[in-house]
Amino acid sequence: MEERLQKWIARCGISSRRAAEELLRQGRVTLNGRVAGLGESGDPERDTLLVDGRPVAAAPEPVYLMLNKPRGYVTTLSDERGRKTAAELVADCGRRVFPVGRLDKDSEGLLLFTNDGTLAQQLLHPRHQVDKVYQVTVSGALEGAEERLSRMRMLEGEPIQPAQVRRLSQKGETAVLEVIIHQGKNRQIRRMCEYCGYKVVKLKRVRIMNIELGSLKKGKYRRVTAEEWTELNRRILNSSNTTVMPK
Repeated sequence: MEERLQKWIARCGISSRRAAEELLRQGRVTLNGRVAGLGESGDPERDTLLVDGRPVAAAPEPVYLMLNKPRGYVTTLSDERGRKTAAELVADCGRRVFPVGRLDKDSEGLLLFTNDGTLAQQLLHPRHQVDKVYQVTVSGALEGAEERLSRMRMLEGEPIQPAQVRRLSQKGETAVLEVIIHQGKNRQIRRMCEYCGYKVVKLKRVRIMNIELGSLKKGKYRRVTAEEWTELNRRILNSSNTTVMPK
């Protein structure tokens, strides 16, 4: 059965579907000996697909990891500037995995890794309304901060979905806010706070849907449990999905 090449690449754990589209644009994918284009389809049982000259093998056993990313690590598989990467912290997991979304270098907390490109696409697509929950320590004139942030509908001329904001604690002119967003625009929460005149002291992601950071130590990772996966799958994946949680 034929499927879009970017889906085929993602399903086999080479990259996310979005990254696979970029590989196709860059001419790094060949189908049956010729350079393939974005939008083409192929049959995994009949056709030969290569990425950077290497065959796309059968889909590996799926792996789902959660990492407590410390500050100072960039969310890339490698960094041309020699900075520490979050991928280094999960390098001994026994599989080639990639991060689902990003946390900027100065942010910390929950970061998912997988080799399941289809799941990554599901988690990142705005239509699935995936809750991403952050604890944000801010300083400044904080009266009405929750209302100001939750009312924002535009950010630097770009429309954004409304955030849910509540105050967890406050000491003087420093407060800890819980911010829930569904989008993943670049440095969105930092930019929202800066626009409202607040300085971000600390930004930590604590939950993605039902996957909670909990007591996982900084720099450590663990596999997502079968129970966590089942609940996540129930919430965001449609009934035709056939992804199986590894034992």
